[in-house]
Amino acid sequence: MNKTYKEFHIRTNPFVPEIISGLLWELSISGLTEESDFIKVFSPEHNLFKKEIETLLKRLIDEKVIDEFSVEEYELENKNWNEDWEKNLNIIKVTERIVIKPSYKEYISSSNEIVITIDPKMSFGTGEHQTTKLMLKLIENYVKPGMKILDVGSGTAVLSIASVKLGAYKAVAIDNDELCFENGIENSRINNVRNKLEVKTGEIKDISENEFDIILANIQKNILLDIAHDLKSKLKKNGLLILSGLLVEDEADMVDYYGRLNFTFIEKESMDEWIAIVFKLLK
Repeated sequence: MNKTYKEFHIRTNPFVPEIISGLLWELSISGLTEESDFIKVFSPEHNLFKKEIETLLKRLIDEKVIDEFSVEEYELENKNWNEDWEKNLNIIKVTERIVIKPSYKEYISSSNEIVITIDPKMSFGTGEHQTTKLMLKLIENYVKPGMKILDVGSGTAVLSIASVKLGAYKAVAIDNDELCFENGIENSRINNVRNKLEVKTGEIKDISENEFDIILANIQKNILLDIAHDLKSKLKKNGLLILSGLLVEDEADMVDYYGRLNFTFIEKESMDEWIAIVFKLLK
């Protein structure tokens, strides 16, 4: 029997897809696509129920972000989910150098471009979301040859793959979702970086190594606060921490909290409602 998935169509007034998408990733979803006037969310049947989405959206009403919403629920089989996901994927030129493409689309690259092939299946990190783009832009600026990188909450492993292609001698990608683990391995093979990229499943505490030059974490704010001490313990002195999954209004809380852990703010990048922050761990 094929595994059944749920599909939800979410409409709000006003329609603020950037904010809604970011909050939806706090739930047990497998993926989402942004349509012209609604958001389509996918999740394994046992993970997510309509009432969880409605609770989240009611919170946005209470915070006066939206005035009203509607949620439609459907069931579909795994095969149909993948077909629907894939038809929405595009070739994305993230920066002048970094391009992300699915394996079934052709792209002729120029000599200076880094092309990353990502088949996301049910993992976050296609390059379409603002937070992934922000992380990739910062990775391009900061990852240097010979560095050791840790990618926490790695999803498709796109950030780790980019790091290796930019010169990192080793990257470790970890996610607590088994589907992300399998997808990360698949994508590392497609991109021929298996010799430098270790894909693991679990929590950050399951990483035995430390002294990473850069740690990457594109996760929502509450988790980034919860794991702050763990991130610090894995980072070398003067190492860099690049965080996203954050909204503009999260900046002050993040700078204050991480500042108390001896991190200093280096810079931030923003896109629409989203930001990414670079911290340095002081001696």
